[in-house]
Amino acid sequence: MFIGVIDSTLMNVAIPAIVVDLDTTVPVVQGAIAFYAMVMAALILPGGKLSSMYGIRRLMTATLIVYGIGTTLAAVSWNVAVLYVGWSLVEGAAAAVLLPLTFTVLLVSYEGADRLKALGILAGVNAAGAAFGPLLGGAVTTFASWRWGFGIEVVIVFVALAFVRYLPGERLSETRVKLDVGGTVLSILGTTALVGGVLLAGRYGWLLARRPFVVGGVQIDLFGMSPTVWLVGLGLVTFAAFVQYERRIEQTGRSPLVPVHLLANGSFTAGIVTNAVRSLVMAGFIFVVPVFLQSGAGYTAFETGVAMLPFSIATFVASIFTTGWRRIVSPRALVQAGIVLMGMGLLVLVSQTTIDVTIVQLAAPMTVIGFGLGLVMAQLIEMTLSAVEATDSAAASGVLNATMMLGYSFGTAIVGTYLLRQFYGGVIDGVLGGTNVSADERNTLVEALEQAAETATQETQQNFLTQLSPEQRELLASVFETATVQAQRGTLLLLTLFVGFLLLTSTLLPSGEVDERDT
Repeated sequence: MFIGVIDSTLMNVAIPAIVVDLDTTVPVVQGAIAFYAMVMAALILPGGKLSSMYGIRRLMTATLIVYGIGTTLAAVSWNVAVLYVGWSLVEGAAAAVLLPLTFTVLLVSYEGADRLKALGILAGVNAAGAAFGPLLGGAVTTFASWRWGFGIEVVIVFVALAFVRYLPGERLSETRVKLDVGGTVLSILGTTALVGGVLLAGRYGWLLARRPFVVGGVQIDLFGMSPTVWLVGLGLVTFAAFVQYERRIEQTGRSPLVPVHLLANGSFTAGIVTNAVRSLVMAGFIFVVPVFLQSGAGYTAFETGVAMLPFSIATFVASIFTTGWRRIVSPRALVQAGIVLMGMGLLVLVSQTTIDVTIVQLAAPMTVIGFGLGLVMAQLIEMTLSAVEATDSAAASGVLNATMMLGYSFGTAIVGTYLLRQFYGGVIDGVLGGTNVSADERNTLVEALEQAAETATQETQQNFLTQLSPEQRELLASVFETATVQAQRGTLLLLTLFVGFLLLTSTLLPSGEVDERDT
């Protein structure tokens, strides 16, 4: 779970170093991250099915070996193409099997209080891995090389392989099942379209195209609409066809990729919807805070990781040590208490958002947010997966992880797009209100900003400023600072609204009684 989660967050902070080392560009490296996410999301549903087809121990061993090959290839990559193959393709495909398999292994290995604790630890590792990624990536990039990030993953793979012998050898299903090829094709197409459309939203907009859509040097006419609209629409239509196809497969007595009766399970459906929104909030938070700390407050990648440390520790601690609270408080009440803590922490963080904010000032809100998130995850994952029969564990794990990936992609895209648009708007307002430059110069600046791929990080700001005249640079020096703070506060408030929506979706969870399995 740890290597699967840290993979993208660990390398986000290493983008500038990778660009220099491999003599490429920022968009190309960001494309590798996006492609990794797309491959993993597209293959998670069929990946979750494999534990019903092959022995768990053998499947885990083979998948870890494949993952190790991919991360080794990425560590020694001598050009971008090798990085794409090793990291985005091979690692992404292996992670699509590993993530649901980890949940499935715990479901079949433990019961009662032990299962609660095991899933609590896994939830803690999930959240902590996402937050520890920038710290680890910043450390290896600052003091060694970005390649060591992948090298560390190789070491973890060997450690995991040493413990594989303790896993059950048999497959989940007593009778060998065949892979649902039609369902697999539809799920891959639908997920790829959804995730791909969301990833393109930051550049092209959600509805109307902000710039021409060009593929291979050829401009494609989309009637003025963003490609996001078309791809998300295609994804939704494909998933509608997927559900109909799976229902027909199930009615004929064959083994569907996702049993349709899972979606008719109210407790399970409420759990995956709530968990997807939780994933959206977490993804947005982990994206927006490091961006501000590095672009606005001037933190290094390593300092940013240190600032996120209270969040990581609190999430991990809450995930592990609050599972026993179900003996005195219902799981849904604990989930909702965690959501309220997350909202309170975000509001405090809004008030702390200034250019000169210190790590000490951030500690309290980070801890509150992390503890709230851990409290939510410790209960929510167990509530969701325990709502299905053991025979459906593999499919349920796949659906849970697939919706988590969709939530993560939507969170990063929505929050990232909003942050940049707020930033652009603040800068443009500052430029238009400037009095030290002529109207023509202000108009030139506005056009340049609209065409800029991104100016919300310290490095890209400096690259952008060096292209301007001294008068323009003087104007933008203070405008950037003001716009950064305003954009961050606005984005944190948007996240707070999402937390409110999360609280609303949590009301769909079964009320449940105090859990007696720990007594």
